[in-house]
Amino acid sequence: MLNTILQETEPLVEGESVEKTLSIIELITTGGTAGIVIITILVILFIAAIYIYFERIFAIKEASKVDSNFMNQIRDYVSDGKIDSAQNLCSQANSPVSRLISKGISRIGKPLDDINTAIENAGRLEIYGLEKNVSVLATISGAAPMIGFLGTVIGMILSIFEIANSGGSIDIKTLADGLYTAMTTTVGGLIVGIVAYIAYNHLVVKTNKVVYKMEANSLEFLDLLNEPI
Repeated sequence: MLNTILQETEPLVEGESVEKTLSIIELITTGGTAGIVIITILVILFIAAIYIYFERIFAIKEASKVDSNFMNQIRDYVSDGKIDSAQNLCSQANSPVSRLISKGISRIGKPLDDINTAIENAGRLEIYGLEKNVSVLATISGAAPMIGFLGTVIGMILSIFEIANSGGSIDIKTLADGLYTAMTTTVGGLIVGIVAYIAYNHLVVKTNKVVYKMEANSLEFLDLLNEPI
């Protein structure tokens, strides 16, 4: 009687102790060739997005550095007629703001509208430089989820194909591979897309702050030229 009880409870204990785990690497490799290819593409896009973000954030941080006394010194030099000294100060500062002011200083003596136009043209070039590769982040944020959904479609097609050709006996292992492809690529695409989207919007905010500084200092310079002597 005791042996019978032990035989009946032993499989239950063994069944309860079994715990199957699945690592991220196994999850990716289980998805088959299509899943691995799509995940590889998403990893490349993720690395590109991270590189662009940090490269731009450091460039924008450097561009936003403007000495609080810069415009006061420019005002003093221009008021005293020391145009060369003002240009030298702009060259030493070497920032988007200083380059705009330098462009305006080089046009001193010409009509105010011409000076304003020259500063605006230089400003467009500076903004273009600040936004370098930022559009790539926007593209990644939109393309990554679509690539992930492509993996989803491929995975579902593989699963349906196996069901249609199973001949009444479905191979659960092969069917699961297709489902793994569908799920892992979707998650991967969404993660890359979300990260790229957040990075893109953060860079836009940082760039707008630099543009605001450029506009504010340009207006201050034009007001300086418009002041009565």
